Amino acid sequence: MPRFRAILDTMPVYRPGKAVTAPDGRSFKLSSNESPYGPLPSVVEAIGRAALEVNRYPDAGCARLTEAIAARFDVPCEHVALGAGSVTVAQQILVAVSEPGAEMIYAWRSFEAYPLLADLAGVTSVRVPLTDETHDLDAMADAITDRTRLILVCNPNNPTGTVSRTAELTAFLDRVPENVLIVLDEAYAEYVRDEQVTDGLIYYRDRPNVAVLRTFSKAYGLAGLRVGYLIGHEPVAQAVRKVMIPFAISHVAQAAAVASLEAEDELLARVETVVKERTRVRETLLAEGWTVPSTEANFVWLRLGERTMEFAEHCASYGVAVRPFAGEGARISIGDAEANDTFLAAAASFRAH
Repeated sequence: MPRFRAILDTMPVYRPGKAVTAPDGRSFKLSSNESPYGPLPSVVEAIGRAALEVNRYPDAGCARLTEAIAARFDVPCEHVALGAGSVTVAQQILVAVSEPGAEMIYAWRSFEAYPLLADLAGVTSVRVPLTDETHDLDAMADAITDRTRLILVCNPNNPTGTVSRTAELTAFLDRVPENVLIVLDEAYAEYVRDEQVTDGLIYYRDRPNVAVLRTFSKAYGLAGLRVGYLIGHEPVAQAVRKVMIPFAISHVAQAAAVASLEAEDELLARVETVVKERTRVRETLLAEGWTVPSTEANFVWLRLGERTMEFAEHCASYGVAVRPFAGEGARISIGDAEANDTFLAAAASFRAH
């Protein structure tokens, strides 16, 4: 029998959000925080052109996409590193900082891939419990030791949708030693409307140990093509690029991401529609007596405790797939109006019985 790493025997498998179908055939997938909209026509055209060239290897350096990201955010190309989705870039970061005894700090609950990535990289997870569904940044700073190599701050936080605001985040960053890398995971940055939340790129510009992680999967609607990126000072970005698997981002994905940046005004108009639906969904739930944290992402969070799986099954009977975390709560993505109305009907029915 072949021998494998012992850690694999203790690791749970990452389970993506699933789809369900009601008896009447309805199916609304609100379990994966995807955009409810397909790619724009100009992006589809770029995908079609790129598809004619898939007999060739993609540009391993992603030069055109790197230049487009650098231009969009007014940063040097040397400060950009890419990967096949932001979760893969996070894996690259962990590989870059990993060494025996290294520790990584993050809030819990936060993005469920964090502990899996840490275990695979051989980095010890230090989980700091949320307070009022939000990062406890003082406790995270208190958890720093001489073994800390990385701190991940998911902002907005997945799955709660809550944010760390400017004053508290600035005070936290001031407490972190310069030799500890802080990564602001901003996968949902485009959905933030809270004026008290500072764009992570402002912090990065004058803090060499701060980097920002973002994705084309959510607001840009390219979840199926896998493109993520990090913006950080050159030593950070260079380390992340060094551990990138060659040809990790396909030619089609690179072309689609460039085209999406060129069509950003149209894409962000769609984001605004999602934000308005987010407000409607949350306000409806609050009016019905649910406790729903203020959210700046494209989802809402319901803490349901032991009724979480029951709630998920109830929603499934309406054809709505939500993302349950057993014993804790459920995350519900914001879809189109029909999907959201169906979810709200399911939630109202659940609360009534």
